[in-house]
Amino acid sequence: MLTALYADANGMIYDAPGYQAVASDGSQTVPLRLDDMIPLPDGAELMYLPARTALMARGGRTESLAASLYAVAAMLPAGYTRTYLPAFSRQEGAPLLPLYGYTAVALYKDEIVVAAVKTSDNAKWHPHKYNTPGLAKKIAAVKRDLGEGRLVSHLAHCSLEWHCCTAQNLFYRRWECGIPVSPVCNAHCLGCISLQPSECCPSPQGRIAFRPTAGEIAAIGTYHLTVAPDAIVSFGQGCEGEPSLAADTISEAISLIRSATGCGIINMNTNAGYTDGIRQIADAGLDSMRVSMISALHDSHQAYYRGDYNPDDVADSILYARKKGVRVSLNMLLFPGLNDRPEECAAWISFLRRTGVTTLQLRNLNIDPDWLLGVMPPAKGRPMGVRNFLASLSASCSGLAFGSFTTYEK
Repeated sequence: MLTALYADANGMIYDAPGYQAVASDGSQTVPLRLDDMIPLPDGAELMYLPARTALMARGGRTESLAASLYAVAAMLPAGYTRTYLPAFSRQEGAPLLPLYGYTAVALYKDEIVVAAVKTSDNAKWHPHKYNTPGLAKKIAAVKRDLGEGRLVSHLAHCSLEWHCCTAQNLFYRRWECGIPVSPVCNAHCLGCISLQPSECCPSPQGRIAFRPTAGEIAAIGTYHLTVAPDAIVSFGQGCEGEPSLAADTISEAISLIRSATGCGIINMNTNAGYTDGIRQIADAGLDSMRVSMISALHDSHQAYYRGDYNPDDVADSILYARKKGVRVSLNMLLFPGLNDRPEECAAWISFLRRTGVTTLQLRNLNIDPDWLLGVMPPAKGRPMGVRNFLASLSASCSGLAFGSFTTYEK
């Protein structure tokens, strides 16, 4: 049996012998099974959920513990996709949870296990490779090379204050380096990670407060692409809005970079809602593009993004970029109980076939579960489960590959 876990108000975690671990599939509480689980990954973190009473089962019945005993969840490292949410009873007046990807947990033979699947084996993003003791010295070294410009200083701040991995890679001189370009956005995403109204949960990072010039962008881009192994520079970071709104600047920066070096990959992470901007950037020589989506259904898409574009605009952007030779992947914001609804699955299959995208990156959506599900349109049926959802996509879309990261392909 998978044994339930709970925590006290001090954050101490306990097991509950004789009680079956349960989870939420996004619509109801379900018992966890051993084949749902994998060992707690290296780099994962456990946390308790304040004002959310732990649930567990005994004798086939789900029970709620005392109000002072809280649900426990795991936050997974990149490369792992959760399949179930933690089950809990939300207490009256409970605050919104911080923006994390809460995953169901249990105990099995004295080992903590989580409801997840491994979707990538990319060791470049292991937490142990970041925030190392020598980071500050590496930042100082790169500043000596590039100077104390405002964009370099912004990335240094993101590295030390927000612990941003793509910012840190500039100073580690390796792999994918993020270059933020746009302080504005064409969406107002629920749970935006860089800009939230004061009444909401705090964002995990601050948004860039200026508009970098093409020269500032090109200086960092050229430097990184020429000194780093497997070098990628990426526009569209967590500390900015929508990069395609800065199409003029990005296009000029790409021209400057490519006049200096043909090395490496120029990538953009985007919502792809501003098709005119996507066309301009693709024409300028963009190499790869990762498009974030939560749903291919109009109503679900609009409920989350609250923007001035829709999935048809996104499809038009993808089709144009692919026609221009840009490698396109989809970054699915995955949430159990939403993406795996039958109607959502059918829409995803249709969208993938329409656009011809064959690389699907899976990203655990970091948000309070009750907040998201309270905003999204009601489901038309029971969710099929994340594992079944991914299997259905694979069976319906020939050549579809799953992952978690933008990869170096030159």
